[in-house]
Amino acid sequence: MPMKPNFVRKKKRKVHGPTFWDQEYTNPSHLKLSDKESEDLAKFTRWVIRRGRGDVLAQQASVLDAGCGNGRNLIYLAHEYKMKGVGFDISSAAIAQAKIASKDLDIRYDVRSAADPILAEDESQSLALDMMTSHFLDKKGREQLRDELYRTLVPGGYLFMKTFLKDKDLHTARLIKEKPGPEEGSYIHPVMGVAEYVYSEEELTAFLSEKFIVRKIYRSHKHAFKGRARKRRTISIYAEKDY
Repeated sequence: MPMKPNFVRKKKRKVHGPTFWDQEYTNPSHLKLSDKESEDLAKFTRWVIRRGRGDVLAQQASVLDAGCGNGRNLIYLAHEYKMKGVGFDISSAAIAQAKIASKDLDIRYDVRSAADPILAEDESQSLALDMMTSHFLDKKGREQLRDELYRTLVPGGYLFMKTFLKDKDLHTARLIKEKPGPEEGSYIHPVMGVAEYVYSEEELTAFLSEKFIVRKIYRSHKHAFKGRARKRRTISIYAEKDY
């Protein structure tokens, strides 16, 4: 009887960093990427207006989005409040999509890392966004981004930050244990192969309070059921640059 040939399945080479994101924005296979605005950002805008701080979202005021992806949140603010925008992202594919979607809007985009100096003048932005971006940076990079966002905000301007939350999150505890990263509180992402850092609420509040006044905190829930992990926990913080 003739022997069956032995076929060896070629392992798919993992890609990291900008290449990973370019592939996801071009042909997503791991993440669900949306072109609709973040519900958490929309919630923030309603909170700002209730506080009588409509100036943060004023027509022709500028918003800066660090890690803007396909520009969905800048586009939302431009349509809803007639704001101008500045966005940057490490993925050239994401920025290409953002430019097409923002064709008739006053939004400027660049391909660059969130750890790089921001190309915006001092006190030129009324709102800054760090939404699921800075957790990819190391300690120095996170400090640099925070300080740059502070620099570019007008006095009384706001930072809206959303990131993963370590407190009582079973996924984070498992990842830190099984795939520890280069610094305490970090792990190597099993798909992207890059380090991610996760704050506790106390750590994040202390970190932002070195520069900002923390005005509001929202934490996600339903992170576990009967002792088993569900969705990752996140935290949203509204922080103001003091007058």
